[in-house]
Amino acid sequence: MARDFSDMAMQFEAHRAEFPRDQGDRLPTEFVWRDPSSISPRPWVYGRHLIRKQVSVTVAPGGVGKSSLTICEALAMASGRELLGDWTAKGLKVWLYNLEDPRDEMDRRIIAAMQHHDVSPEEIAGRLYVDTGRERALSTAIQTREGVQIIKPELDALADEIEAREIDVLVIDPFVSSHQASENDNGAIDLVAKEWARLADRCNCAIELVHHTRKTNGEEATTESGRGASALLAAARSGRVLNKMSDQMKEEAGVQHDPATYFAITRDKANLAPVGERQWRRMASVELANGDSVGVAEVWEWPDTFDGVSVDDLLSVQRTLDGKDTLSCRYSDQAGDDWAGVTVAETLGLDATADRKRIKRMIEIWLKSGALKKVKIPDGKRMERPCLEVGEWANQ
Repeated sequence: MARDFSDMAMQFEAHRAEFPRDQGDRLPTEFVWRDPSSISPRPWVYGRHLIRKQVSVTVAPGGVGKSSLTICEALAMASGRELLGDWTAKGLKVWLYNLEDPRDEMDRRIIAAMQHHDVSPEEIAGRLYVDTGRERALSTAIQTREGVQIIKPELDALADEIEAREIDVLVIDPFVSSHQASENDNGAIDLVAKEWARLADRCNCAIELVHHTRKTNGEEATTESGRGASALLAAARSGRVLNKMSDQMKEEAGVQHDPATYFAITRDKANLAPVGERQWRRMASVELANGDSVGVAEVWEWPDTFDGVSVDDLLSVQRTLDGKDTLSCRYSDQAGDDWAGVTVAETLGLDATADRKRIKRMIEIWLKSGALKKVKIPDGKRMERPCLEVGEWANQ
């Protein structure tokens, strides 16, 4: 028996009449070559991390300094000054939406950062906006029996404020407090993350989502160490992770006696720019007039092995070593006062104990360059001991 498709055909015609399709709307679209110089460059607003119409993610364990970092970066963008060494576009307006801390604590942190980085109130007037979840909670999605449900009115309200204030950068800290979906559900988090991306595109702004790491059991975190589902990172166009400097690294850097927290920033997910090199920050302690002490992020550079050491200094080391008995210039740092590094420390005004790792690196580099050479000298027991002698003399 033949089937009657007349009803279906009528429905199709009605649909075509209701939704007419212009020729220009048809897919696929033919590619047309353009002069690359006519293509607008990517609209970065801060370094190679924040970009208009996109979501970026910062992942960090608790207590490292992520909130202080985003505050200092917000001040840099609002003031147009490179407070932490990263390039920033000028004339930006930034909205910090912290969903955990009360306003008093946000005020402490912001004012301490302004005090430390010498930012005047006039420089950021009308360019920095701050809100807290303690005063106005934020929820862009809820979990229901049927699955995750996006709260459109909440996103529309954010869009209205962003457009009314002409916000260029929105920072949400932390991401987990901005929704009530299951954070381990990839499908749910994918929907939530894509809504943030749509908001960034709709409002032509950059959005930063600050996210906690899961427990790493002492191992260094990556952006993939974020709590819950991986869909958040997948939706981001730039991801970076913060890691606290270990005690061993502090010793290698020569800052083991500094109680301040040091942390590294590694941009290990970058869809629109090359992966960035590791940057270091130090949490400076700033005293406010009310007696509070507040941590503020500042730039810190890993010390170069030869900071403050010149060719003349190398020549002085060579002359001192050359004038000593070779057995008192042992290669091993376990040789006590006979270690050659003790002579290096005395010559350069270093501490043979505190600067031990730096001195060992210097000796290795001088050995590779030929400025020093390793020889084996028999001691009183006829046991050969590796010692150091002058190789190629340094040019004055």
